Amino acid sequence: MTGKPKGKVHLLDYVAGNIRSLVNAIEKCGWEVEWVRSPEDVKKADRIILPGVGHFGHCLTSLSNAGYLPVIREHIEAGKPFFGICVGQQALFSSSVEAPNVAGLGLIPTSLKRFDPAAAEDGTKKSVPCIGWNSASTLHHQAQENGTRQSFYGLSESSKYYYVHSYFAPYTPGELERDGWTVATARYGSETYVGAIGRGNVFATQFHPEKSGAAGLRVIKAFLEGRQLSEPLQSSVNSKLADVTDARGGMNGLTRRIIACLDVRTNDAGDLVVTKGDQYDVREKDDTRGVRNLGKPVELAKRYYQQGADEVTFLNITSFRDVPIRDLPMLEILRRTSEEVFVPLTIGGGIRDMVDPGTSQTVKALDVAKMYFESGADKVSIGSDAVLAAEEFWKRGGKGDGTSGIETISAAYGRQAVVVSVDPKKVYIKNGEEAQTHHFVKSSETDVEGRSLCWYACTIKGGRETRDLDVVQLVKAVEAMGAGEILLNAIDRDGSNRGYDLDLIRMVKAAVGIPVIASSGAGVPQHFEEVFRETAVDAALGAGMFHRGEYLVSQVKDHLGEQGLLVRPYEELAP
Repeated sequence: MTGKPKGKVHLLDYVAGNIRSLVNAIEKCGWEVEWVRSPEDVKKADRIILPGVGHFGHCLTSLSNAGYLPVIREHIEAGKPFFGICVGQQALFSSSVEAPNVAGLGLIPTSLKRFDPAAAEDGTKKSVPCIGWNSASTLHHQAQENGTRQSFYGLSESSKYYYVHSYFAPYTPGELERDGWTVATARYGSETYVGAIGRGNVFATQFHPEKSGAAGLRVIKAFLEGRQLSEPLQSSVNSKLADVTDARGGMNGLTRRIIACLDVRTNDAGDLVVTKGDQYDVREKDDTRGVRNLGKPVELAKRYYQQGADEVTFLNITSFRDVPIRDLPMLEILRRTSEEVFVPLTIGGGIRDMVDPGTSQTVKALDVAKMYFESGADKVSIGSDAVLAAEEFWKRGGKGDGTSGIETISAAYGRQAVVVSVDPKKVYIKNGEEAQTHHFVKSSETDVEGRSLCWYACTIKGGRETRDLDVVQLVKAVEAMGAGEILLNAIDRDGSNRGYDLDLIRMVKAAVGIPVIASSGAGVPQHFEEVFRETAVDAALGAGMFHRGEYLVSQVKDHLGEQGLLVRPYEELAP
């Protein structure tokens, strides 16, 4: 933040996810944050923001035990501005099926429901959690003056906002409006729900405005400045992308997510660089000593954000991953990126229980994840440790024991904060008997011996070690343990520019109910179109084609929009 702040807003943090990104967004809008440390601070505050991710019961119980619920009610009843985000919005409702015995604040007499995975209109099952960019539409009752629509807290019909949740407040036309509420809605399959809601001094969003790019910053700024209703915003949205009807239908408001991935490691000079290789070989072909350097991490992340990337993922493949708690350069990259990039940030590499060689003390995966969240990450990606945890899961007869990194992190921060990065490789077989206990599929390709049947073996240590665990066994286990998303790589496709492994993607999507991100093999925009048309994948990731400057993220989105696929519009970045 530069210059004198325009004002001060109090932020109530009950230790729930990436609060740093919200602070950065508020400061980007020119305001100052002061932390609420006690109920007495609430009484002295003018504007209050209650953010949150994770469990409804955890949120309300934590607030109740700390004595916050009575003073929050007093703050609202006194007519002071209040802004609830995600679970902070859900707290305004009466109850949730997520925690039936825990009462909400009760300002809105509605109970939250869980998304029905079978409710998609195009016949495909819906992924839960719902993760992605969706609308916040007030067209059903937006105020009009002289035939011109007004904006509700800066919300725009042509913009999309970032949602990540499993539970929602169902919307029935006219019901909430009778009590004076203004409602902005979103849809997921056949289910219409409350995306944002406001009345008087109270405003709340199910989406995360701090992770919704320029559109979200406008919402935050409107709340801080007290602009409930304002003149229509002049949209700078790329006209080719603003009003596209998705060719597959079904998921309605959810866009096709495009994720930019940055493999980060130290080069031989000790500097952190973005690199990319073929099947995990990141050294130059004509110089075995040099690590391929494709740019600086923060600069590239900001570039992809400006081009319209829906998320940015950092995979920390440096030697620091052995002791990530001492990886100060990577933490600094996260901090600096989160100050400029207002879309979700994922970090992966070395998230597991370990021993700190400096102190000889055991450090839990949860503590490593907390460190990344505090530095600006929204999600953590677990790789090798997830494979080992899955092996133990099946040894126990398909049961978790509550101690794995997946289980402890998802219990503390919600399953949407845990991504499992999978690195499978094909194992061709002559017949089904050779697969033994492994799940196999008929591939669209054959090996040198003409075999088309194969199973996908999981690997660890960056693909250097193969395990006797197939990809279906892995994803089923990690979903049961609490993972919220699968980042599905393919060693055989990595760096090939041949497109995604559609056989692998279909197999994994059929096995789990959580979102799946397609990775490995994208070389041209048509590969993104192909994977979205030919599979039910939730998002697609690109790396080398962006790093080498062969295509911009915006060019991929232009192509998808021209082909009738719904994507998030990219907008000017001023809040």
